[in-house]
Amino acid sequence: MYLLLIVVVYLLFAKFFIDWKRWKDYYPTVQFYIICNLTYNVIFYNHTLWEYKAVTVDWLNHTLIDLVFTFFIIPVVIMIYLRYFPYRKKKIVYVSSWIAYFTFLEYLFHKKGLFLYENGWNLGWSAVFNIIMFTILGLHHKKPLLALLLSVPIIGILLLIFHPSFHELK
Repeated sequence: MYLLLIVVVYLLFAKFFIDWKRWKDYYPTVQFYIICNLTYNVIFYNHTLWEYKAVTVDWLNHTLIDLVFTFFIIPVVIMIYLRYFPYRKKKIVYVSSWIAYFTFLEYLFHKKGLFLYENGWNLGWSAVFNIIMFTILGLHHKKPLLALLLSVPIIGILLLIFHPSFHELK
């Protein structure tokens, strides 16, 4: 039931805060996020770092919840984020506000048992990830190649820290 409530809230956000005339401007960055998230889900399929947990119905599992977030909620967030992104003044305050918002939401979901940490991941790592994610998304919107080039070593570092097959190399 909570997922339906979240979808309704983000539908309202989409209606009131997205400039739908400019959706094509945001589309490449939305695609970038979707590709990265689906790649994470494939690489870490048997070794997740976090898990969405449904408490209402059994058929609502991590995969379905993640797909709703990946293809609906996060694209709405990205389009709102990019629409108001200040490329000059107050950028640090703006990005920090989004990082705090996402980290706080995750904290609330974790406290309610709807978001579980696994395999060494925790709220601190999520905050670091949010810093990276919102910074890279803003950069990708204006300089996609640079964002792609910066993402590769970041992904490599995360794989070295959290993927079990890389632990055997140490």
